[in-house]
Amino acid sequence: MDAQELQTLKNRYDIIGNDPALNRALETAVAIAPTDLTVLIEGESGTGKENIPQIIHQHSRRRTGRYLAVNCGAIPEGTINAELFGHERGAFTGAVGERKGYFEEANGGTIFLDEIGELPKETQAMLLRVLQNGEYMKVGSSKVEKTDVRVICATNVNLSYAVATGKFRQDLYYRINSIQIQMPPLRERKSDIYLLFRKFAADFAQKYGCSRVTLDVNAISRLSSYRWPGNIRQLKNVAETISAIESRPSRGGAERIELGPEVLGRYLPDEQDSLLPAPPSAGAPGGTPFADEDKKMIIKAILDLKQEVDTLKSLVHGGAPAVAAPSSSMVVSPSSYEPEEQIPSYEESAGQDMNMRHMSEELIERALQRHGGKVKEAARELGISERTIYRKLAEKKKNS
Repeated sequence: MDAQELQTLKNRYDIIGNDPALNRALETAVAIAPTDLTVLIEGESGTGKENIPQIIHQHSRRRTGRYLAVNCGAIPEGTINAELFGHERGAFTGAVGERKGYFEEANGGTIFLDEIGELPKETQAMLLRVLQNGEYMKVGSSKVEKTDVRVICATNVNLSYAVATGKFRQDLYYRINSIQIQMPPLRERKSDIYLLFRKFAADFAQKYGCSRVTLDVNAISRLSSYRWPGNIRQLKNVAETISAIESRPSRGGAERIELGPEVLGRYLPDEQDSLLPAPPSAGAPGGTPFADEDKKMIIKAILDLKQEVDTLKSLVHGGAPAVAAPSSSMVVSPSSYEPEEQIPSYEESAGQDMNMRHMSEELIERALQRHGGKVKEAARELGISERTIYRKLAEKKKNS
């Protein structure tokens, strides 16, 4: 794929940037499009993963078929099987008629499953069957249905860790990982950051007829050095907020306003602002601040540990022999740890369970407060699914 073809592709899908890792992801998408191989797109939230499956679909032999994008983390666990595979009339309360699922609707086309790591275990088994032989059954039916669908998956979590902790099927992981495409985080695309900011500011100025916001050299340097934990989505929000507040009405957005680093800094969230206890300051002896990704990993580890403690407590309390699942700080390989050193007493596990529950509830509550009760925004900040937050809130209400 030459430079002109690549730029034409970017223009078509409104993709800005010249980062080598971004170019490699786009070139890979076009190269594997003519095949029916399952694709796994990995990358943090907000990196633009949703562009890749559209490129693959439009460059494939299925481009005349239907393209469906499904956010697995936004569908309640109790209805996700019916959403994906359909249901018969009377299959459950509220099923007043037969309904087609996404796999039936997308027959002959492409289906994009975002947040694949949030699928329940039962749904994972059903998806594996579809990938292996194109077969599925609607909820409430015993009839085997067939579908011919290209499946593209995406995740912003570490699926290999999910496999190691038993939350994701190993056979499904290997099945969806035929081709892997990695979308780079914005902080690794420093030369693209101001290009994107300029594009978002120009679009805003044109749309609302206001002056276009630009940055001086020092402000550009500060913009590029920020870590952008929310990636392109966060950068767009910042660019639009600055444009709305700092610009003024103008004819066709022709007028420009140049801002310095001090003004820009007012719109960049504090990188140390976190739901976790404050880390040591960078100037303290031997102390370095947590990176945003480290914070997200710690939060996820806390929530994962809570689930593992729940399982361990039930096994110990029931008197069945148990082997503790490795936590995020332990070596994953089963041969590299000794079970007897990891199984706490029932009293210890119960105490850990209570601490983890209180901590996770507090993290979620504070995230919701920061985002005015918006579950979607809180889930994005914590790096978890909306369904997880709803489940935690329901548990708290039940226990209160």
